[in-house]
Amino acid sequence: MGVSTADVSLMSVPHGRARSDWAFGAIAFALLAGAQIYAIFTSPPDRDMGHLQKIMYVHLPAAWNLMIAYFIVAVASLRYLWKGREHDDMIAASAAESGVLLTGLTLVLGMIWAKPTWGIWWTWDARLTSTAVLFFIFVGYLLLRAFVDEPDRRAQWSAAVGVLGALNVPIVYMSVRWWRTLHQVQSSPSTLDPRYTMGARLNAIAFLVVLIFFIRHRYRTAKLERAADQLQDRLELADIGGTRA
Repeated sequence: MGVSTADVSLMSVPHGRARSDWAFGAIAFALLAGAQIYAIFTSPPDRDMGHLQKIMYVHLPAAWNLMIAYFIVAVASLRYLWKGREHDDMIAASAAESGVLLTGLTLVLGMIWAKPTWGIWWTWDARLTSTAVLFFIFVGYLLLRAFVDEPDRRAQWSAAVGVLGALNVPIVYMSVRWWRTLHQVQSSPSTLDPRYTMGARLNAIAFLVVLIFFIRHRYRTAKLERAADQLQDRLELADIGGTRA
C-alpha cells in the first residue's frame, strides 16, 4: 500500500486561488477601514455621550453580523444532520469560529460603552446575559470539536450543539422587548438618527464582507487540515503494511 501523487496533491493550493483569497481579504479590510473613517469623521458627537457614541460603528455591525454567522451555523448543521456531508460540517465550524469572534467583540465593546453610560461594566441584564450565554455555548462548540477526534462523531455532536445554540439568537434579539432591561431596544438604520445612519449601514456592509472572508478562508483551511489528516492516516497504514511485509 502506498501514497500516490494524487494524495500529496490534496495538500497543495493553487497560487492563483491563494492570491485571490488574500486579495479579497485586503479588499474586505480596506472597505472596513474606509467605512470606519467615513463614520467617525462625518458624524457629529452625540448630545449625551459625545464621541463615545462612535463605538456604535463597531458594536452594532458586529452584533448584526454575529446573527448571520449563527444562522449559517444552524443551516449548515441541519444540512449535515440531514445529508451527512462533511462539506456542511466544515462550513458550520467556520461560521461558528467567526460568530464567536464577533460575539466576543460585541460583549467587550458593550462593556466599554456601559461603564460611562450606565456607570457599571456589567449587569445581569437580559440582553447582556443572553449574549454571554450565546458566546459560551459556541465556545463550548469549538472545545467539543477540539477534543473529539473521530470525525463523524465530532460532526454529529457539534451539529446538534450548533442547532441548539443558534436557537438562542432569537432570544438575544427579543430580550429587550420580552424583559425589562437597561439595554435599549433593537437598533436598526430606521431607528437611528439620520446623521448616523449612513455610517452604520456602511460598517454593517463592511463587517459582512469581512465575515464572508473569515468563513471562506477558514473553510478552505479546514479542507487542507482534513486532507492532511487523511494523508497522515494513509501514511501510517502504508508504514504498517510495509512493516508486515
